[in-house]
Amino acid sequence: MEDPFRVRVTVRGYELDTQGHLNQAVYLQYGEHARWECLRAAGISQDRLLATGVGPVALEVTLRYLSELRGGDEVDVSCAFRWDGRKTFHIDQDYTRPDGTRVATLTGVGGLLDLSARRLVPDPRERFRELA
Repeated sequence: MEDPFRVRVTVRGYELDTQGHLNQAVYLQYGEHARWECLRAAGISQDRLLATGVGPVALEVTLRYLSELRGGDEVDVSCAFRWDGRKTFHIDQDYTRPDGTRVATLTGVGGLLDLSARRLVPDPRERFRELA
């Protein structure tokens, strides 16, 4: 099995909460950043998605915290899509320190929204494949 796509992020000081660790909402931003970078690496830009009248949507997100991140820490955020043959797909993301320590996990359910009809496209895997 192939390794999932990964992007490294450095925790910035303004992303910290009052306890000095990464604010919980920023984990979601890192996850979204990794998903967009994964699509971009596959040749799918936001502009191209919009030009074809579709956009990805998050339908469900579960974030599990395992260890804290502090200012200056680096974290690798992975992104792996799982397709179930329906209108939705699953996303698995691991947040890992460079030494391999898992910091958090994100699991989600997403879809690809037809921006005109405001409905999920029937086969998002195939649509992404056409755009890549």
